[in-house]
Amino acid sequence: MTHPDLLPDDFEDDLEPRVELLDDELEPRVDPLAAPKTAVAANGRKVPTPKQKRPGAYRVPPRKDRHGLLIVNTGHGKGKTTAALGVMLRAYGRDMSTAMYQFVKRLGNTGEHRTARVLGIEAMALGGGCTGKRRKEDRDLTEDKNRAIAGWELCARHITEGTYDVLVLDELTLPLKWGWLDETEVIRTLQERPQGTHVVVTGRDASQAMIDAADLVTDMRVIKHPLRDQGIKAQGGIDV
Repeated sequence: MTHPDLLPDDFEDDLEPRVELLDDELEPRVDPLAAPKTAVAANGRKVPTPKQKRPGAYRVPPRKDRHGLLIVNTGHGKGKTTAALGVMLRAYGRDMSTAMYQFVKRLGNTGEHRTARVLGIEAMALGGGCTGKRRKEDRDLTEDKNRAIAGWELCARHITEGTYDVLVLDELTLPLKWGWLDETEVIRTLQERPQGTHVVVTGRDASQAMIDAADLVTDMRVIKHPLRDQGIKAQGGIDV
């Protein structure tokens, strides 16, 4: 039996006309979207060229056709909030409604808050800042706890009503870890979010229950850190 790879070159001549390209067709095209030059069959007739359509703008499907994701960015490495901000920026570029609620950070003149004001994006800080440090110092955090509870009630309402296409709950894992919020209630609300709604949860020490409920989980791990290894403090435009 003759191996298919060893068949003579003219084996398919009787099946369909062989196509020969014009000499200048071998030259690279400048525009990759340009229609290819006309090919000519061996019998001299032009081979029909399919019409080339330029790709239109990508349109985000309506919510009923989307699979809303629960995304969790956790771990002790840097980048959890930064990654969530990247999701918000991408969503904004697709004309999707988006917002961020921060459960530990306090309102300041940070880069993300300034950008949010310029773009008209809701970015609300709900915490008192440096809560972990103040916990170690045994300070009274009743006000911080009440802020977290009120903040979650606001977020839960937005989730249930489907106010936003993409909602970021920054450092939500911490008030859950500290027992300030009912984790069972929080996870149930996240799981029962409207069709097509994306939620990004960030913060260290995400519980196994939160991880199990999520569609996408990333664990940020510290390899090197400028503060820990070199004593370099937070840099504007990078950290704040």
